[in-house]
Amino acid sequence: MATINLPAGMSMLKSDTTKVSDRLSSTKNLNEFFLESRSRKRCIGRDIFAVRSVKISEQSQEADLSSQNGPFNVDKLNSPLELQSSDYTLRQAMITSNALRKTKIVCTIGPSTSSREMIWKLAEAGMNVARLNMSHGDHASHQKTIDLVKEYNSQFEDKVVAIMLDTKGPEVRSGDVPQPILLKEGQEFNFTIRRGVSTQDTVSVNYDDFINDVEVGDIILVDGGMMSLGVKSKTNDLVKCELIDGGELKSRRHLNVRGKSATLPSITDKDWEDIKFGVDNRIDFYAVSFVKDAKVVHELKDYLKSCNADIHVIVKIESADSIPNLHSIISASDGAMVARGELGAELPIEEVPLLQEDIIRRCHSMQKPVIVATNMLESMISHPTPTRAEVSDIAIVVREGADAIMLSGETAHGKYPLKAVKVMHTVALRTETSLLARITPPVRSTAYKSHMGSMAILLSHYQSSSTIFAFTNEERVKQRLALYHGVMPIYMQFSDDAEETFSRSLKLLLSKSLLKEGQHVTLVQSGAQPIWRRESTHHIQVLSNMKF
Repeated sequence: MATINLPAGMSMLKSDTTKVSDRLSSTKNLNEFFLESRSRKRCIGRDIFAVRSVKISEQSQEADLSSQNGPFNVDKLNSPLELQSSDYTLRQAMITSNALRKTKIVCTIGPSTSSREMIWKLAEAGMNVARLNMSHGDHASHQKTIDLVKEYNSQFEDKVVAIMLDTKGPEVRSGDVPQPILLKEGQEFNFTIRRGVSTQDTVSVNYDDFINDVEVGDIILVDGGMMSLGVKSKTNDLVKCELIDGGELKSRRHLNVRGKSATLPSITDKDWEDIKFGVDNRIDFYAVSFVKDAKVVHELKDYLKSCNADIHVIVKIESADSIPNLHSIISASDGAMVARGELGAELPIEEVPLLQEDIIRRCHSMQKPVIVATNMLESMISHPTPTRAEVSDIAIVVREGADAIMLSGETAHGKYPLKAVKVMHTVALRTETSLLARITPPVRSTAYKSHMGSMAILLSHYQSSSTIFAFTNEERVKQRLALYHGVMPIYMQFSDDAEETFSRSLKLLLSKSLLKEGQHVTLVQSGAQPIWRRESTHHIQVLSNMKF
């Protein structure tokens, strides 16, 4: 069931006081219905929708801007400039941390945020998905995080944090060093496949085929380009380099060869152990590192099917080899992550913004969620405020329509994890308000009833100005929907009587101040057939003039 708040002036709606079940007024294709709310949309076949009118009350349409998830009134705004020149207090109210943001935030949990107190604070500040980075920590530490997130989820019917396990993948890293090694431009330095070597001019790498993968003339990047070395020569077990850009080499630094991917399987033995750990803990998403083709996605999905595990697979686009196979990789997956750090290491950095936009567009066309990650607020690992370029970066990603934006070191080991989340929330929300100001008329909110969440997902990809309150009686569905743009999943037991379920959902929204009297609401319920069938019937009710 879905609920959309509409302004009273929309010509397609007529208020009346007849019984809800008798107010079946017209049938419109969803493409036509959302044409009035946003010009950018995707096509969905021949689904049929029934539209009915109702009303909550005759009171003012003005929303309480400071209330939790309360949508603000943009009916009278004619341009973004008008919004920007509005009263300062109004602008601040629009971007309060209690306002409802549509772009989701993924936070990496680490030493700075692994306590119960910090996970609670992150969730209240705006975290929608907790990311477990399996490149760091052990199963015991990640188990603690999973248990704490599940404890948080169990306490709320209208709040949820999903859990994403990010596999380490076939990373090539340097070995341990007793203390950082200062390397200067022009200095000679070596990498060896012999284990345990750490001197001032030679360190080990963890990948035996490193010798075979690099060639004389290649550029080796440390941590995505923080340092770079040119390959001068190599022996059976040693790669001899010269520093191009110097810096401090610390333990277990990530190594890339520009323009090349390591000839390693996308899912390593360690990854399979971590994947089984995720199955045992019924996590919500896997983020699979260094996916080069669709074969690895099918392999993982077959394994999950054999385990009867309902876990979605997000592919991380971060290797040069994945670019020619983008369509098949995303098609096979349940969503994608634009891992810009690795992309910028393996490909020319000027290609990354273009690839980011292309991947977002492809995911929209395939109705898959997309996350943009890496370096979004990198400076806030050490500083309490972001750079202006980082703020612009977040705004661009929001405008491009990403479902989610991700924090890595900022929340894992940074000094200001809560401030980073609040900055990301504020910038995303402020950018969304500028998009809303361009929409005439605005569609305020949508509530949707589903066992599986498929209709809420479909509506999400239209990225209209409405908020989608997705009611479900399945906890797994509630958690999964936390990733999708504009969707607020809510757990509620359903009645066999549809009218009673609709009424109960509206009462719940009103009781939690998610709806206000005077706001219009649209209820959407999937038909008996799955929405991906060519002929499938669903129902939409636009509520007006009724108290619950």
